[in-house]
Amino acid sequence: MVLLDSQLAEYNAQGHLTINDFYSSEIVAKITDDINQWAAETRASLSPEDERWYLEQDVPDGVSLFRKLDNPIYNRPFLRKLLVTPRLLAIAEQLIGTNLSVFFSQVFMKPAKHGGPKPVHQDNFYFGPADEDRVLTVWVAIDDATTENGCLYYGDGSHKTGVHQHVAPAGEPFNLMVPADIAVNFPMTAAPVNAGGLSLHHGSTFHQSSENTSELPRRALAMHFIPQDMPLVSPGLDYDLSVVVNF
Repeated sequence: MVLLDSQLAEYNAQGHLTINDFYSSEIVAKITDDINQWAAETRASLSPEDERWYLEQDVPDGVSLFRKLDNPIYNRPFLRKLLVTPRLLAIAEQLIGTNLSVFFSQVFMKPAKHGGPKPVHQDNFYFGPADEDRVLTVWVAIDDATTENGCLYYGDGSHKTGVHQHVAPAGEPFNLMVPADIAVNFPMTAAPVNAGGLSLHHGSTFHQSSENTSELPRRALAMHFIPQDMPLVSPGLDYDLSVVVNF
């Protein structure tokens, strides 16, 4: 499967594309089970510093909920086999070329009632790629992602404006964001996705997610694809390139 001309046109114009029903419900169930097992294994070994990074902070006393887990494509071979299929690679290659790698990946837990928001940002500011047009984020919905539980929102066409300097809110040095006076030029459009669906976006597309106010989690897995030979020349954060997976 490759993208239709109409889908390519939408991606190029808007900077993002939704594809529902990409993975079957059986595959989604296997993904969910492995993530739950991984979270249980990880919880036992978290240091206080790790807890600040991986756990939700704005929760009642005595409540411990994962915010995220890093590098599932490297750390969980079972997930890698389920997710990075020939069909997915064909789409990624159609958008950013051949000989690709996933240099970073994440699981976002966004737990019910306590999943925090993510402000407007650009992946390319975090990553600092040599070629801003050859970064593709593949965001996989593990649960139905809705406006109530914190689906993604995009600034349509914002990928055409280049990479903007980001700022960090007080006390949140890792929560980099596009300044409000720039973000306001691109009103956010909700992009709900069914469980098993994909939300693809260009590395420079403005995007955000709101807090989860619902009774249901909004788990998702993001894979960041780049060409194997493309360096990261000015990343906003430090990335461990020993966990890169080539395809």
